Amino acid sequence: MHHLNEFQSKAELDNQFADVVTANLSQAIAKNGKASIAFSGGSTPKGFFQALSNTDLDWSKVTVTLADDRWVDVDHNDSNTKLIRENLLVNKAKDASFFVLKQGDELDDNSLEALNEQALQVLPLDVVILGMGEDGHTASLFPCSQQISVGLSDTAQPALMKVVPTTAPYERITFNFSALINTSSLYLHVVGDNKKQVLEQALASDNALEMPIRAFLSHPQKTCEIYWTK
Repeated sequence: MHHLNEFQSKAELDNQFADVVTANLSQAIAKNGKASIAFSGGSTPKGFFQALSNTDLDWSKVTVTLADDRWVDVDHNDSNTKLIRENLLVNKAKDASFFVLKQGDELDDNSLEALNEQALQVLPLDVVILGMGEDGHTASLFPCSQQISVGLSDTAQPALMKVVPTTAPYERITFNFSALINTSSLYLHVVGDNKKQVLEQALASDNALEMPIRAFLSHPQKTCEIYWTK
């Protein structure tokens, strides 16, 4: 299921989205004494990160992580870890904990096992914010990858997996569909007319192997709240 929220400007979206996510995290803290949230990368969420980082929240009880990351050095310009550190974990949000997905040099069985053990501390995720590529991929669940069937399984374990896309650079580490869908609050954050067209294409079918975002948009029990503006 899905619900589309449209905004007149990026600033309006960023500010209202920050308020909603803050409320989600506050509710989780009130219920469990802590909260966890997974973000997506790219340039789209930078303004949202800035707005969220200034919200009044007990950030010391929040653990931030990523839906996925490229397996590059954490100081690399293509690192989602760098993006989060420079744009979100500032201002009031600097007190949050950060579960970094890119740890060590090689993305092999040993590193995956260690990361999945750490991931148990943030699962189930209270909030998941997805992005979407032009090909309909989300997180690093790429339709071109050999790992896509496993990645989209609703029973796959453990939560983190390695993906090697054939149409995008770098090895990736990503939470699988099973881990991402098992969240209390699910969002898709997209901006621009091009992404609106991709979204409309995604909503026209439920073939998730063709466009993985469909697995989230057409889920029968979970509502994906879409936040979009031009």
